[in-house]
Amino acid sequence: MNSLNSPINPAWCRVNACANVGVQKPSSLKVGVNVSKEVMEAEGRFLVGTYARAPVVLSNGKACKLYDPEGREYLDLSSGIAVNALGHGDPDWLRALTLQATTLTHVSNVYYSIPQVELAKRLVACSFADRVFFSNSGTEANEAAIKFARKFQRFSHPDEKQPATQFISFTNSFHGRTMGAVALTSKEHYRSPFEPVMPGVTFLEYGNIQAATELIQRGNTAAVFVEPIQGEGGIYSATKEFLYSLRRACDDSGCLLVFDEVQCGLGRTGYLWAHEAYGVVPDIMTLAKPLAGGLPIGAVLVTERVATAISYGDHGSTFAGGPLVCNAALAVLDKISRPGFLASVSKKGLYFKELLIKKLGGNSHVKEVRGLGLIIGVELDVSASPLVNACLSSGLLILTAGKGNVLRLVPPLIITEQELEHAAKVLLECLPALDKAPSQPSLKLNHEFNHIRDSAGNSGSV
Repeated sequence: MNSLNSPINPAWCRVNACANVGVQKPSSLKVGVNVSKEVMEAEGRFLVGTYARAPVVLSNGKACKLYDPEGREYLDLSSGIAVNALGHGDPDWLRALTLQATTLTHVSNVYYSIPQVELAKRLVACSFADRVFFSNSGTEANEAAIKFARKFQRFSHPDEKQPATQFISFTNSFHGRTMGAVALTSKEHYRSPFEPVMPGVTFLEYGNIQAATELIQRGNTAAVFVEPIQGEGGIYSATKEFLYSLRRACDDSGCLLVFDEVQCGLGRTGYLWAHEAYGVVPDIMTLAKPLAGGLPIGAVLVTERVATAISYGDHGSTFAGGPLVCNAALAVLDKISRPGFLASVSKKGLYFKELLIKKLGGNSHVKEVRGLGLIIGVELDVSASPLVNACLSSGLLILTAGKGNVLRLVPPLIITEQELEHAAKVLLECLPALDKAPSQPSLKLNHEFNHIRDSAGNSGSV
């Protein structure tokens, strides 16, 4: 461990110098200096090995392009896992961030702060909600929703010795990795190393109206957690009938309906909120990823009925809702919520989906292209990893989902049609990489993705 009297490491001097002069443009980087190799080796020595990272170091970015230290350019269709809705270095976001950083960054929730109140006002004004609770991430938002649901049931039934405490979640679901949220996440290998996780969670088939209605009507369920469009699970969408049946059953039983829009919310579908496509409103909605444009934030939006059950000290956070992150979020929300912006997401999403069907649909490995707006999945009958790796080598960053057999395409919402055309071209050129991929004979296809159809399918766990 270094002490205050230890010799100064030249590497830290270089980092500090870069911080003072600003990020270099790609053209001024020294191509040929293998900084990436050094960074990856250092990561292996100093960081806990929780991530199987792609073999690329990203050092700077602009709009929908990212660059490594050697100057290689990548078109970003991952958006930091659906976070960078405005791309990289948006000027309005930067102005909001810089202004707040020079004014006030953190005071904790012991005190009032203006950006937090302003952001809450804006979120209430553009949603079903009456009140907001801020957190630092999506999993924290879901943890808060769990606590709020249980407190609501206890508050609503003060004379019952055992109010409803159980939860319903669904196959293909992903709600986070902390102990409560991971208990709601269907993929067993996320939970099993850490058991016992929070008890009282039942997983039902995503889209199964009868099973969900019957279980909810038994009366011991505190809340139902559901993603209107599942991201990590494979880009599966609910149907209007399914969400409507959940709403009706919850109303009849006194159970709360929680929509997890951490990945599909905030403009990703071409609607500000994904549930707007269905005309079904939740009691609680959790948000995170794109809200602050890359800074850590989460939010829980609730009705007044739910908020009435929450008292001082029931929940809290030191960092959540700080002035810096909330001012950045105000800049993001201001752009994303504009009708013209949302219309452009819908238009580009439809164009990209049609382009992918045209270019990739004839390949024997491609089983389905599905999605809404700019959250698009391409389902394969083999592992997607060889294609992801080939695209990386060709300067295109994409993600996987589902059982590893779905391409998850979640570009910045500002991406141009020309960039989408380039992405489709690279995907087409890299498709031969799939011919050597292992097959997945157990794969069960979902042909009922579109939210306007009558039923929803699923293919097991995440």
